Amino acid sequence: MSQFSVRCVVYRGGTSRGILFHEKDLPTNKELKHKIFLEGIDAYNPSQVNGLGSGTSHTSKIMVISEPTVEGADLDYTFYQIGIGEQVVDDKGTCGNLMAAIGAFAVDEGLVSTNSNDDFVTVSAFNKNINKMIKMKVPLSNGKAKVSGDYLMPGVVTPGAKVMVNILSPGGGKTGKTIPIGLKTKIVTSKRIYEASFIDIVNPFVYVAASEFGIVGSELNHVVGANHELLSELEEIRLKMAVAGGIAKNEDEAKSIPSIPKIAIVASPHDYVTSAGKHINANDIDIVAKMVSMKKFHRTFAGSGLYNLASSALLEGTVPNQYSRKKDGSVEQIIRIGHPEGIAEVRVALTKEQADVASVGLDRTARRIIKGDLYIPKK
Repeated sequence: MSQFSVRCVVYRGGTSRGILFHEKDLPTNKELKHKIFLEGIDAYNPSQVNGLGSGTSHTSKIMVISEPTVEGADLDYTFYQIGIGEQVVDDKGTCGNLMAAIGAFAVDEGLVSTNSNDDFVTVSAFNKNINKMIKMKVPLSNGKAKVSGDYLMPGVVTPGAKVMVNILSPGGGKTGKTIPIGLKTKIVTSKRIYEASFIDIVNPFVYVAASEFGIVGSELNHVVGANHELLSELEEIRLKMAVAGGIAKNEDEAKSIPSIPKIAIVASPHDYVTSAGKHINANDIDIVAKMVSMKKFHRTFAGSGLYNLASSALLEGTVPNQYSRKKDGSVEQIIRIGHPEGIAEVRVALTKEQADVASVGLDRTARRIIKGDLYIPKK
């Protein structure tokens, strides 16, 4: 069987890893382009052993970078979530972690001008999935994206150079409204009635209290991941909220859009132990959360979810707000999220009336891993 090749770059951004392509290097035919994505990651096998994925939602990702079409942008880009053991190419949502990789890519590929004496450069990228502008302050070393540094983020065991990511006016990217169906909604499943919040910030998310399922919300992933009844119930809630929030016309259509809305369980701050055995003190966090992505509990917490949850925690009347530590009411704050592998600190700036989010930001690290030819089987 013969193969053809496509130029690509593999980056880690935050706690995600993905294959990045220049749009100019890809075919214009949608079917062939999707074939490259599916084969490149290996969506066909649950282990993704025949491609560059690794059987997890945070490593089954594609980014396509193109010429800027919006004033003020250095580039446009589109994110694709690729299936794990199923042929899914989903561009409905976005990835908050790989935004840092987009900034590094822009520098390394010469899409922004840098000076060898500069310590930082600001990259402005327009995310076509959510129609939002992303601003990234990328550290430099001799004009290239800096990799080494002393910033240690949860989910990555080696420190790196800090990339500051900020999303401007992050609400309503998919539905047109930050809060499209009210602060709280009653959802009826085949088992019971739940109270949930649907919030559209960066990626649409559904939030339900962990206590509704008889759990504390900080159990180890392998414990709750083995609870198939819990996962099934969370998926039913997600599907129903996808319809209620206008993401899908019906639950069958919602099943074909596995990337959004994502669903998370939240709990009030409490002491717990991370997957690595680190003790987290309740006084060091504002909320505890665990999320599901592509029908599996996420190893950490997706970057897009961190943006969403931190914002939701400050929006009065939402489920996350109900379970978060009471804030001081100032317009801009740092929200500390306790997740399975540690604590993430997220910058949130509310609008003056405090009814919406003006901007949200997160510090990440990024690293180029390999650049070369990706081989795709001809079949």
